[in-house]
Amino acid sequence: MKVKIDASGLGRARWYEYFIRFAFGGTVTALAGIIAKRFGPEVGGLFLAFPAIFPAAATLIEKDEKEKKERAGRDGKRRGRAAAGVDAAGAAMGSIGLGIFAVIVWQRLPHSALALVLTGATLAWLVASVAVWELREKVCRRARAKWSSASDRQPGASAQQQSVDHQEVR
Repeated sequence: MKVKIDASGLGRARWYEYFIRFAFGGTVTALAGIIAKRFGPEVGGLFLAFPAIFPAAATLIEKDEKEKKERAGRDGKRRGRAAAGVDAAGAAMGSIGLGIFAVIVWQRLPHSALALVLTGATLAWLVASVAVWELREKVCRRARAKWSSASDRQPGASAQQQSVDHQEVR
């Protein structure tokens, strides 16, 4: 899978889907403010870093993908769940980049200009998030290749015997 930006979904979303995202994001932000007031900005900031829109977005992605498959006459439950899962994986990887962004801002802001720190932290977030995605893809490709080669083997036969059997088939 290639990392890409696809804005085509913006036009397909219904008004209430944006409302759900906005309401959920606003609620999480308000709760983070209440937590910050009670326990301090460090603790409140951790809750503010929560991907506020993700839960609403994941359910909407699942619903949209399911509906697309059903319009084509097929059961879309599996496809909807898979699409939401891919989005969750992307959110997790983006969160790793967000953590790096936060550490850079925390460490550099007292000593450097705001614009410079935010620019550097944003670039670090981007590089880290894409690097984590690429690493995941590489690991998944190797695992799929390993599983594929393992499933080609006959159960109960030794690897050496399977190699001989495979050469005889050629």
